[in-house]
Amino acid sequence: MDTSDLRAAVRHMHDYTRRYKDLMSELSAQWNVHLIGGSHPTLHDDGRLLNTAYYFTPGGQVLEQDKIHRTRWERDKWNTDAGDQLRLFDTPFGKVAILVCYDIEFPELARMVCEAGADILFVPSCTDDRQGFLRVRYCCHARAIENQVFVVHTSTVGNLPVEGLGLHYGQAAIITPSDFPFARDGIAAEGTPNIEQIVVAEVDLNDLQSNRLHGTTIPLHDKRRDVYAHPVEVVKVG
Repeated sequence: MDTSDLRAAVRHMHDYTRRYKDLMSELSAQWNVHLIGGSHPTLHDDGRLLNTAYYFTPGGQVLEQDKIHRTRWERDKWNTDAGDQLRLFDTPFGKVAILVCYDIEFPELARMVCEAGADILFVPSCTDDRQGFLRVRYCCHARAIENQVFVVHTSTVGNLPVEGLGLHYGQAAIITPSDFPFARDGIAAEGTPNIEQIVVAEVDLNDLQSNRLHGTTIPLHDKRRDVYAHPVEVVKVG
């Protein structure tokens, strides 16, 4: 399949956007749960194709978070567009944000939403091999530690006869800061690699708030903003 076929194919995915949103909205209402859906190629009226994650509430709200950073495949093969707005969702259960896959590899994004008050980061991802999966997974752990925040990571598994999406490597996990109130290894729960399953854990936002004030380290609070305002000094040696 040449690049033009790939670009056409991913744009045809938008034909399923309405069906996808209707199904997830129906499930959210039926089970009275808040659903963070995986991202989906979405065409906008201005012709832009964005990789958009959707948040569905039992009351019928459908909220969106566009992917901010495109991978090389998305940029070069699919010719998608990049989102430019982070959102923080103030829910009855706490404040949450969605960072789609590659976006979790950029510490600045997580810090922005956490400084705005995020308690939980949701990270839907799609990676085709173990090393790609581990890039996302390790960054989830780093963001949880840096920002003293819970991170929920869910990823695609299985195979498809489609170029660029043929293989999937994934393992869902609910990740915590690395400190005494939480799981010893910073993992509240995790699934089995490459198995479709449901992973469940209870997280207590009171533990999170206490840790941000009294933790062994408090990196969300201790950031030296004065230093960050200075340019890096280059020192020639030799």
